Formats: sequence, structure tokens, C-alpha cells
Amino acid sequence: MKLTLPQYSIGVGDRFGHQAAPQLRACQLATEKGVTVSPVWNKSNREHTLVGSKPSDTRPPVERAIKAAGWTLPYFLDADHINLSNVAGFLPVCDFFTIDVASAIGGECSVADIDAFIARHPAEVSMDETEEPQGPAELLVILAAAGDEKLPLQTIAPKFTGRFNKGVDYVGDIEGFDKEFRNDLAVLKHAAVRYQLPANIKLSVHSGSDKFSIYPLIRKAMKDTGAGVHLKTAGTNWLEELIGLAESGGEALAIVKDIYAISYGRREELSLPYADVLDIRPDHLPTPAAVAAWNSEELAAAIRHDQKCPAYNSDLRQLLHVAFRVAAEKGQAYIDLLESCEDVIARNVTDNLYMRHLVPLLLD
Repeated sequence: MKLTLPQYSIGVGDRFGHQAAPQLRACQLATEKGVTVSPVWNKSNREHTLVGSKPSDTRPPVERAIKAAGWTLPYFLDADHINLSNVAGFLPVCDFFTIDVASAIGGECSVADIDAFIARHPAEVSMDETEEPQGPAELLVILAAAGDEKLPLQTIAPKFTGRFNKGVDYVGDIEGFDKEFRNDLAVLKHAAVRYQLPANIKLSVHSGSDKFSIYPLIRKAMKDTGAGVHLKTAGTNWLEELIGLAESGGEALAIVKDIYAISYGRREELSLPYADVLDIRPDHLPTPAAVAAWNSEELAAAIRHDQKCPAYNSDLRQLLHVAFRVAAEKGQAYIDLLESCEDVIARNVTDNLYMRHLVPLLLD
């Protein structure tokens, strides 16, 4: 039987496999308010490579969280940004597949070839890492091709106009995005009928975390049309780990400062895999020496995405967004601190996902 992705879903990536419970709690809170949101734990082959994990590591912590919470609603594990060269390792573990066709658009492989592997599971076509955005006209052509290939796509992730930088707010023409998003919804509705695509097909917003200025527009468009959405929020969860560690003080605060100092010196290396979705201004980054003198509250405030706070630093936040590789290099020392500071981190993870993301997107 083909698994079906519900109307609202949220990608909750977990770099180090320790935040499944607080991520799930955010979805529970939304459900208690009458809106069912399915968590989709996503981790890409690139992230596995950078942190030294493997696809089979992702399911055990999720299943423990599901069991402990008594969650009986749908949930998924996403093989994020896969292609023919790396899909095999995800097949025994995942039940949602984000097919990265950025390179396929250039002629590398056929989406249909990958779909042959995953015909029973929700599938998404992702084009967000292409150089140019796809407007509604281009989206219609892509959906027509998907219909010709009889691909059972349930979500599609175009590259929208504007900047969807990692971990920070949308940069671009807000009114223009609203028009584009609504036109895309109209295209999806037409294509589902015209090309016999799944009736539940919906837009997926990649690098969707922290795009606070467009959440009200997305919410209103969904209310007006009855559409759903898939919002990917992976990196914001890792940043909440850092905030929780900073707030915990002592060794936990020290390791966050050290991660920043190392990342500051390796900025170009760490940014390279994400160059299209970062706009870090080096002259706006505080020096490691300056950060070393900050207390818990000052460092947490610099990282936390609160645009009303004078201490918030979007450049520092973007750099730390791509610094999880540095944390991974610290090995068990970092994991031990995640576990010893679990309560503080969990509060931040849940509050961020629920209050800053789910409430304005679906509940406000």
C-alpha cells in the first residue's frame, strides 16, 4: 500500500540524533490545538558524510521518541537529497524520499529510475539547489513530465524567487513571493487533475526554517485554497542545541565558543557545500576573542533568531548553521554535553519549532 503524506508536514532534521523527542513534542502541541502536523526526520547523504553517521543510525532514536510519547499519527524518515549514486543505503531505513534532480536537470539521471526503487513511499522532487528559480510556468512543465513518467510525487520543492539562506529570514520581494506561491499552488491543483498526479501533491519549502516574514503569507494562501505544505527546518534544530549548551554554562558554554572559534577560521571551507544559501558578511562576524568574553546570555542571544533583540547576529548564526561538522569532530565530548544538558536543549528545540514555526505557519 502506498503511504500517504498528510496535508501538513515538517522536516525536522536531527544532525546528531538526540532531539527526536522535543521535535515530536512540538508536533504534539500543534495536534492538541487541532492541527495535525506529521514530523519527517530528514538527513541527507551529505550530512551523514560530514558527521560520520549512516542512514541506519536515524531510525532508532525516532522510534524511541515515538514509543515514549505514544504518538499514533503518521511520521516519516526522509532520505534527503538522494540520487542513484547513494539511494541504496537509505532503502532499508527510510519511508520518504527527496529526489535531488538539480544535477538530473543537467542530464545526470532520470527521476523515473530512482522512483522504481521507492514506488511504495512518499516521494518529493527537489530543485531548490539549482542556480535559477523555477516560476509557475517552469513548474508546470516539470509536473507535466512527472505525469508522463507516472511518478507518484506527493511533494515538489522548486527554487523560489528570493533568498532562502540557511537559518535566517527570507530576503526578497515579499509581495512577489506571495504571488509566486499562490500561482504555484494553482499550477499544482491543475496538474494533479490534468496529468493524473496524486491529489495530495503539495509544495515543499526547502531551507524553510526561520522564514518568519513569509509564514503569514503561506498560511493565508493555504487557508484560501485548502492546500498543504511541507516545511523543511533541519538546521534550526542544531542551532537550538548550541543555544541550549550556551545557556547551560560551564563546559557546555566553552564548547560552543570553541566551535565558533574553529568555524571562524574555517569559514570558507564550511560554507562551500552551502554557498548558494549563505550570505555571510565576514566583517559582521565577531572575533573569537570577543566571543570568548561573552557570558551565557550574550552568546545565546547572538545565536537565537529574535530579530527584535539587538544582540542577534545573523552572520554568526549562518556560520554556526554550517558548523555542525566541527561539533562532529569533537566526537564523544560533544555528545556527552548534549546528554548532560538535555533538559535545557529540549526546551529550546520545542519552543523554537512550535512558537516560531508551527504557530505562525499553521495556528496563528
